[in-house]
Amino acid sequence: MALNKYLRKLFLTGMSLTVLIFAITNCTEKTQTKVQEEKPKPNQFGLAVNDLIEVRDTIESNQTLSDILIPHGVSQQKINEIEKKALNIFPLRSFRTNDELYIYAKWDSVETVKYLVYKKDPVNYVVFDLSDAINIYKKQKPFTIKQVTVSGNIKDNLIQSLLDKGVKKEVGFTVADIYESQIDFGTLRENDTFTIIYEEINVNDEPVQVGKILAAKFNYRKKDYYAFRFDREKEGSYYDEHGNGLQGMFLTAPIKFRYRITSRYSSNRYHPILHRNKAHLGTDYAAATGTPIMTVATGVVIEAGYTSGNGNYVKVQHNGTYTTQYLHMSRFAKGIRRGAHVTQGQTIGYVGMTGLATGPHVCFRFWKNGKQVNPLKEKNQSSGPVSKKNKKEFDEVEKSFLEKITSVNDQPSIAESKNADPKN
Repeated sequence: MALNKYLRKLFLTGMSLTVLIFAITNCTEKTQTKVQEEKPKPNQFGLAVNDLIEVRDTIESNQTLSDILIPHGVSQQKINEIEKKALNIFPLRSFRTNDELYIYAKWDSVETVKYLVYKKDPVNYVVFDLSDAINIYKKQKPFTIKQVTVSGNIKDNLIQSLLDKGVKKEVGFTVADIYESQIDFGTLRENDTFTIIYEEINVNDEPVQVGKILAAKFNYRKKDYYAFRFDREKEGSYYDEHGNGLQGMFLTAPIKFRYRITSRYSSNRYHPILHRNKAHLGTDYAAATGTPIMTVATGVVIEAGYTSGNGNYVKVQHNGTYTTQYLHMSRFAKGIRRGAHVTQGQTIGYVGMTGLATGPHVCFRFWKNGKQVNPLKEKNQSSGPVSKKNKKEFDEVEKSFLEKITSVNDQPSIAESKNADPKN
């Protein structure tokens, strides 16, 4: 009997201990869960800044790091240390106007800056960690690159045709740069067709940036023009379906394709100011005042001046055969004077209406062997073919994209997804 009482007492004591242990364990788990839930989550730049204030700003023209940080209580001595340490990581001269800056600071009785983040683009950023010793490092947000194919007909112009399909205008501008020695985009006609394969950079499954143009096809004036990116010879180079380089000796126009041709080369044209017929040995490209004017080929400036007829003008000697001239500029670009060396696509001046001009435009003139000719009828010269050692590899790239180009529908489509470096 006494033994039974002892065993019952022992059992009840064990049960009490079990309940107590369970209660303690459960309480501990809840406390740990609560601690885990309260652990601050990293922000878009991977920083734990829950207890910090955030100040978002954009860089203004000619703004210095002192202009940015002194109002937030950072001493000039510390700013000097930041500038010195940044030299070999991300020099502060690399800051660009209108880029975004984020400041994270602790606020007690005074403001103490803990982090400065410079956003280079939607993927790349630079962290200036000032919380202890100065630590500066570059980082990237997690991203994917999707390969997108878009095709369609030209209605008004390439940019509008792409926007109508939900494609960023940057795609059109980049494609125009690729073809600028082959196609005059200011003269695209309705129902000219295009197919473009390009990279779209995504962060959190949202498109944030246009990557590389991989391949394209334009049917322009009933002729097919192909472009295939092939980096083996030179980064960012494009070739046609035969492996010939697309960069010609001359650009098709001295202005990017946001212009219209108002007067063409003619041996007998009625002059709107002189009110008589005379030869117009040039091509007029109308554009807004201040639009950059580019030299169509590499060469040396042999004249840069003013006459009552030409207004402000620049003349460039390209070689022993070719010379070009650009008239009616509002002003010259910096450094453009007689003897200056210029490269293809370099801005040499800006559209205006100086001299005999009824509106803002550039009159473009072209000499071949000392005689003025119509540049639109001159056959351009290719920059050269893919080398023999890389031709087989190029043919494989060309074949792969050619199959995709010939099989697309008239809508944007996502072909594949991959991780890669988003830099062009």
